Amino acid sequence: MQFFHHDGFDLAFIDQGEGEPVLLIHGFGSSHIVNWVTPGWVKTLTEAGYRAIAFDNRGHGASSKSYEPEDYRAQKMAGDAAALLDHLGIPRAHVMGYSMGARIAAFMALDYPSKVATLILGGLGEGMVKGVGDWDPIADALLAEDPSSITHPRGKMFRTFADQTRSDRQALAACIRTSRDLIGAEEVAGIYQPTLVAVGTTDDIAGSPSKLAELMPHGEAFAIEGRDHMLSVGDRTFKKRALAFLREHPI
Repeated sequence: MQFFHHDGFDLAFIDQGEGEPVLLIHGFGSSHIVNWVTPGWVKTLTEAGYRAIAFDNRGHGASSKSYEPEDYRAQKMAGDAAALLDHLGIPRAHVMGYSMGARIAAFMALDYPSKVATLILGGLGEGMVKGVGDWDPIADALLAEDPSSITHPRGKMFRTFADQTRSDRQALAACIRTSRDLIGAEEVAGIYQPTLVAVGTTDDIAGSPSKLAELMPHGEAFAIEGRDHMLSVGDRTFKKRALAFLREHPI
């Protein structure tokens, strides 16, 4: 694991393999290890001849933390991703994000379009535009002193996940309050890069992948059969389709 500094944060990252670079941006409450290493994405990509670069978003994993919600705007985290490419001397990369990471990747494509060759957006479909429901109870669940007192189902799920990953729950609570900035349909239409939108068919968080893909000039949807929001990440069919997509759109 290596570190680089940007916007007041020390951000942890890994850089493995050779070939066209694929920048991996993890989801809320996760880390590069949980989202990309353990489910086999780094291994899959490097064995296929790609350079896999994955980092811990601010407030997550081994990266430094803040308890200020304004530090976690998706555009600021997109700036971290762009800064990592600059740090590594990479002018252009494939960019793949999952859930919150998909939102960050989309903002990166809009704010730093020359750096983004293609996009793979996992675990977030039309919810990028229309929202993904009320997540304030998740912040409350993360800060609850007694986890047995949590009654909100989604809050309980993310609190359990945060405890399992030994995350800084105060940092995550700050992050969840401000990292859900929506992207308007007209803005999404300005994402010109080839984009694959992949969502599980039993995912009750992400929203429709096809409706998001239809807004983009070069978008396409992929249904991850029988998978929910948590289990879609490491799905074999998702990996197979992602590799095919990367081959179809070389840098």
